[in-house]
Amino acid sequence: MIDPRTCAARAGINCDPGLGAVVAPIQVSSAYRRADPARPGAFDYARTAQPGRAELAAAIAALEGASGAVVTSSGMAAIDLILNLIPNGARVICAHDCYGGARRLFDARAPQRGFDLVYADCTRPEFLGAVLRDGADLVFFETPSNPRLRLTDLAAACARARTAGALVVVDNTILSPALQRPIEHGADLVVSSLTKIINGHSDMVGGVVCATDKGHLEQLNWWANAAGAVSGAFDAFLAMRGLRTLPVRARVQSESALQIAEQLDAHPKVVRVDYPGLIRHPGHDIACRQQVKFGSLLSFELEEGPPAVRRLVQSLELFTLAQSLGGVESLSSIPATMTHAAMSPEARHKAGIGDGLVRLSGGLETVGAVWADLEQGLAAI
Repeated sequence: MIDPRTCAARAGINCDPGLGAVVAPIQVSSAYRRADPARPGAFDYARTAQPGRAELAAAIAALEGASGAVVTSSGMAAIDLILNLIPNGARVICAHDCYGGARRLFDARAPQRGFDLVYADCTRPEFLGAVLRDGADLVFFETPSNPRLRLTDLAAACARARTAGALVVVDNTILSPALQRPIEHGADLVVSSLTKIINGHSDMVGGVVCATDKGHLEQLNWWANAAGAVSGAFDAFLAMRGLRTLPVRARVQSESALQIAEQLDAHPKVVRVDYPGLIRHPGHDIACRQQVKFGSLLSFELEEGPPAVRRLVQSLELFTLAQSLGGVESLSSIPATMTHAAMSPEARHKAGIGDGLVRLSGGLETVGAVWADLEQGLAAI
């Protein structure tokens, strides 16, 4: 078992062969000189391979326990890249409450490539078993789910999916490899949005796919080069900068989120809090088995419903109303009209994403400051 904190802190350190810089400089060149016209070196053209991107991929692969990784231009590009591993007409099973952008992509690709696309509640073994009876080519899990924080038992679900002949993909965006390592529980591929907690500073966009099988890795690299779905040098540099403090940030943000969830759960105006760290959460035991901590994301509903929710998020001063998560700053959002607006009302209803749901991403501010802001906001409705 690796030491994530040490591994992350040393990512990309002392990798400059030229001047010996402790932190490697940003390599902005798009092309690299060849000594032999018939034989490229380690780097030839930046779309194909780039030093900073290669170092970042190696660091994330080490943290995830993967054979390797491909760094992409966004988290959505990473998910789309994976679809190149399955044939047209494939049977795809996807978590019914996955991120809204992921669902939009699957819905668009399904008719284009003839996928038999099935959405299922993957947190329920009986439902997952039912949709896998006819086999599958790919199963896409997201745990914890965004924004309801539902938990899928990865070991059991991955085993069931692989028995059905499926390639198993887990979206690990919310927790990152600092808090959860899906490959250890049977996943073939792990996808994450680097934009979120891995970068952690809300100043770049990127994604990553980690693979256990070297054959899959070769195919992913080929398609990333062919389609140009790769990150630029500066984005890779920023993501690596964030990665070095990832385990420390993830721990502190998780501890703060748990305290906020407990306080919200006791508030008279709050009717439900979704956070796996709460003992009464239906996925609490699963989270304790497969996660290091519970993460920085939580959601809740108010007794007074959607109008009160809108007034609440607009009255918060410390929480910024914006659709992202995992940064050092605390953010609030209404998923139904923001992150999951692309889903139909029917799909949102089935996923339990009502108009009165608030999602919070806890940052690095003190718990006292965060709770004071929420308290004044709740008092204002």
